[in-house]
Parts: sequence; C-alpha cells; structure tokens
Amino acid sequence: MCAEGLAPEGTKCESGWRIFQVAGPLEFSLTGILAAIAAPLANAGVSIFAISTFDTDYVLVKEENLARAVEALRGAGQHVL
Repeated sequence: MCAEGLAPEGTKCESGWRIFQVAGPLEFSLTGILAAIAAPLANAGVSIFAISTFDTDYVLVKEENLARAVEALRGAGQHVL
C-alpha cells in the first residue's frame, strides 16, 4: 500500500481511495472501535478497507462513496472532520 503517485510503474493497483484516521492513540484494551465505524458504513452499502496499527485505525473508502460514508458515520454519532 502506498500513495497513488508512488506506485511502481506496471504495478497492478486500485486508485481513488479516501482515508479516515481514527483519533488516537487508542488503548490496546479498547474494543469495538472498528466495529462502530464499519457497521454504519456496511448498513449504508459502503465497502471499506481497514488498517489497524499499534495506536490507531484507518478506514479507506472509495472516493465515489465518500459523501455517503461521512453521512453514515455522522448519522451513527461519529465525529467526522
């Protein structure tokens, strides 16, 4: 995974992603963070690509689904900047 402009020439890749970063750092003992994001997006028909790191999570959605994703997350009570 890399920024679109950094993909090596000839590499099979899929572009057009937008990323949400979960405000962190998150304690390792917390549970349900990703589920609280994924569930409303799934209910809105928005597919995701999720990445978890040591102290936060990232959720990527296709650019054409960005507005619908923001609406779904806000509707679920998530704060989206």
